[in-house]
Amino acid sequence: MSPTLYLDYNSTTPVDATVLEKMLPYFSIQFGNAASHSHAFGWSAAAAVEKSRAQVASLLNCEETEVIFTSGATEAVNLSIKGVFEAYKNKGKHIICLTTEHKAVIDSCKHLEKSGADITYLSVMSDGLIDPEQLRSVIRADTILVCVMYANNETGVIQPIESISQIVHEKGSLLFSDSTQAFGKIRIDVNECGADLMCMSAHKMYGPKGVGALFVRRKNPRVTLIGQIDGGGHERKLRSGTLNVPGIVGFGAACELAGQNIWNDATRISVLRTKLEQALTDNDGASINGNIKSRIPNTSNICFRDIKAEQLIKFLPDIAIATGSACSSALPEPSHVLLAMGLNEKEAYASIRISLGRSTTEQDIRYAAEKIISALEQLKKER
Repeated sequence: MSPTLYLDYNSTTPVDATVLEKMLPYFSIQFGNAASHSHAFGWSAAAAVEKSRAQVASLLNCEETEVIFTSGATEAVNLSIKGVFEAYKNKGKHIICLTTEHKAVIDSCKHLEKSGADITYLSVMSDGLIDPEQLRSVIRADTILVCVMYANNETGVIQPIESISQIVHEKGSLLFSDSTQAFGKIRIDVNECGADLMCMSAHKMYGPKGVGALFVRRKNPRVTLIGQIDGGGHERKLRSGTLNVPGIVGFGAACELAGQNIWNDATRISVLRTKLEQALTDNDGASINGNIKSRIPNTSNICFRDIKAEQLIKFLPDIAIATGSACSSALPEPSHVLLAMGLNEKEAYASIRISLGRSTTEQDIRYAAEKIISALEQLKKER
């Protein structure tokens, strides 16, 4: 049976019809290369890219020159972490990374260990939040970068980025924040939060797959990066390669749409999530993983003790939900995020992630609750 109810919006989102409409001409009649400076086809493509750059910058409240387009958040993560390491290694080789970061961040740090980087993997508290004083205690004179995810992709927990950035800057280090799950769902102002580098991806916010961006602060402090892809010097020599003009146009349109709807979407979706959680946590042994106050509005990570999440999902063939990050779904291990928060393996294996979206309705929530509760009862009978 094919799923009829989609509740995995943290994995990816459908391209909004308005966004798709804006993209379509750039696949056909406006097909120019943005780097072609000698004719109107190239000029048109370049103008579209710069319009989209302005749309992304507007949603971040940053300068347009601080937005670098990439193929997605993973590339932006690699450019940030490896680019900082190469640019600042004469100052130091120490990087701090939360144990609950996305695999793209953790794996990039592990890669740099082979090149002599000294990585501190900083633990979080049981609710998924960082202890600011613990962070302060591990920053050293040779710490060049601190990596703290804005909102966790599995639990939705939002870190206190503003206070974290103050600590990081007091110590003379840079702050990179993976904002992939937060961008477009909640208001982000880079000048208020203080992050020096921040990545995002269009397909998490009703834009197309294969395009993302990196915010690189240009003053107070001015961040220096070494590009990781050579060849042509595109994107201010930080990301060479022919620009994905249709994707970038779609990203910009998605940002404009998010700016118009962010408050209404967040309010409506958070109400639906509360109703779903109330229905599901009435079951014995069910609990929410992560801080329930500091969360993005669409995400719920619930542990149903004494069951296996994979078995539960098999009883729900018409509902699309997940056990954790889509990037790690092929791996048999329990969620590294939940283990880092102190859950044991049995509890981690018993947890599911439900993420709501712009199309989710109250009827969807009632249907999901009924189906999940019925599946739980059936699993308990079979034990």
